[in-house]
Amino acid sequence: MAHLTPALLADIVLLVLCGLLSAAVWSDIRSHRIPNLLVLSGAALGLALNSVLPEGYGFISALPGALGFWTALAGIGLSVAILLPLYLLRAMGAGDVKLMAMVGAFLGPNAMIGAILLTFILGGVLSLLAALRYGTLGRMLGNVRTMLTSSFFKMTFHQMPTLDGVSASAGKLPYGLAIALGTFAYIALEQAGHMNFLKFFWPY
Repeated sequence: MAHLTPALLADIVLLVLCGLLSAAVWSDIRSHRIPNLLVLSGAALGLALNSVLPEGYGFISALPGALGFWTALAGIGLSVAILLPLYLLRAMGAGDVKLMAMVGAFLGPNAMIGAILLTFILGGVLSLLAALRYGTLGRMLGNVRTMLTSSFFKMTFHQMPTLDGVSASAGKLPYGLAIALGTFAYIALEQAGHMNFLKFFWPY
């Protein structure tokens, strides 16, 4: 136990998070579903680890350690607050929102801006690559135009806009993959000290 330094404990916690995300990706690819048991138990574990381990500024910070229960809970809350509108617009599944909230339980609120931003970027890249790979880029762009036009008219008539699906599908990307890759990329870049540009968006 004497060799369990704060840095090593932080690495173990991050490995646990990576394992949970990998399991979610595997399930999402196979069944287009992320089990509630996985994300809820993962979120509970993130809260517990941030509550009982030695305190620090986060598991990917210069002073690695737990954030505390309430800060970890704020990570969940911020993730839900950012992604819930996309769920209400039907642009993201409930399982994806819950998976990102699970990440928030481990990383806390300050890290979630960067992790979500990278998730959006990589999700867009993956969707574009998939459309190019399967020759459905034109269909995908047509679907986006149709959904945005529909939402515009709904807003004009004071209705809740939704990004409804269209009949000619261009394929569905397992978005759990984008969440996992975005989180992995954020952790790697943060540990390498390359995330300073995010201070412009989130100076705290």
